[in-house]
Amino acid sequence: MARTRRRNWQTVTIDDVARHAGVSSMTVSRVMNAENGVRETTRETVMKAVTALNYQPNRSARRLAKGADVHIGLIYANPSDSYLGRFLRGALEAAQDSDNHLIVDICEDNTSAAYVASAMRLAKAGIAGVILPPPTSAAEEILTVFDELKIPVATVANGKSDRKSMDINIDDAAAATMMTEYLISLGHREIAFITGPKDQMSSSLREQGYRKAMAAANLAIKPEWIVQGEYTYRSGVSASKDLLAAPSRPSAIFASNDDMAAAAIGVAHRHGLIVPDDLTIVGFDDSPSAISVWPELTTIDQPVSAMASSAFNLVLGKAEPNSKSDSALPFDYIHPCRLIKRGSSGPANVAN
Repeated sequence: MARTRRRNWQTVTIDDVARHAGVSSMTVSRVMNAENGVRETTRETVMKAVTALNYQPNRSARRLAKGADVHIGLIYANPSDSYLGRFLRGALEAAQDSDNHLIVDICEDNTSAAYVASAMRLAKAGIAGVILPPPTSAAEEILTVFDELKIPVATVANGKSDRKSMDINIDDAAAATMMTEYLISLGHREIAFITGPKDQMSSSLREQGYRKAMAAANLAIKPEWIVQGEYTYRSGVSASKDLLAAPSRPSAIFASNDDMAAAAIGVAHRHGLIVPDDLTIVGFDDSPSAISVWPELTTIDQPVSAMASSAFNLVLGKAEPNSKSDSALPFDYIHPCRLIKRGSSGPANVAN
């Protein structure tokens, strides 16, 4: 018994796995690094041995074996802290899983000069590739710099069909159509919409989806029911105040992100309205703010972390062709999203 306990405390090595599986240490190494040329039956045998022995690959040894780590850059200029947190999580997890590094440059100003400066800072840092979330993913100034320097770029939510760079998306228009159709199915006919920033393609696409669903249902959209927002809580406060002060108050507000929807719930409460009995409010993204308000938000789940991870692995595959990455993904990859129903949505109040 003592001997077994002592064995459990010992570090399992690649040689232990090889002996257990009846293969060479080199074969185990090739399986762990997802290299080609290994029979599937052999791969299964090795993985069973890995599980049985609880083998944990030595990250330091893997780094030494593959040589210098790859540094992937990220330029961030999104005003939403919740989006940043989820995006960074996905990118950092992909970096850790591949034993590489992420270098982040925060661009404080959405200007051409600031964009170019950020791109040049990363280029001087010796990055092998870069991932760009919105709005930098659509910034021609940044894309041009990296095109000229031959640095591979993976963009997230670029929204432009004319780009040849690798792009990770969701179908914003279809998702917004789905949400609007859901509101219509609840009996809502007077549905307002809070847009996002004019310089972000996702904002335009989400508005298109809303308009498409309203037109398909033969529902009129009053001009005062479409209000400009900036994907920030503060802009959501201003937009929802305008909507609730309008002569004809809508029965539902569709905010094109959760931060603005959360703000709308706060404004509704200050007006003495009960959500969703008096007013339905829905959002988009399924960010942390969606479950930090009461009632919790009905929203569209945008898998931001997964999109960031896919972008990192795509650009890593270009920078390091033999890496274990999502190289099988098409260059224009659409991540699925879904509608999440929570307490902020309910049937239209016919007495409204």
